[in-house]
Amino acid sequence: MSTLTTSIALPAVLMQAQAQAVADGLVASLTAQLARGGEAVLDASALTQFDSSALAVVLACRRAVQAKGAQLRVTGLPERAQALAKVYGLSALLH
Repeated sequence: MSTLTTSIALPAVLMQAQAQAVADGLVASLTAQLARGGEAVLDASALTQFDSSALAVVLACRRAVQAKGAQLRVTGLPERAQALAKVYGLSALLH
């Protein structure tokens, strides 16, 4: 059986107002992906407008995936988000 590697995308806009709803949806999608034997891959390449809430969403996804005994892989994290993660001391958690 091959592992499914379909990534789940973050939206282009992710601000505090949308964070909880986006996190809930992403966690549900990632959990379903894992249940199907897939890999937990979050594609952040679409992010264009975001605040620190976007990092909180990614961390919520990471916690949910780890609770299922898996690892979250984040791809396409924009440079600005990487810089923000560095400021908050989160860089190691997102790689």
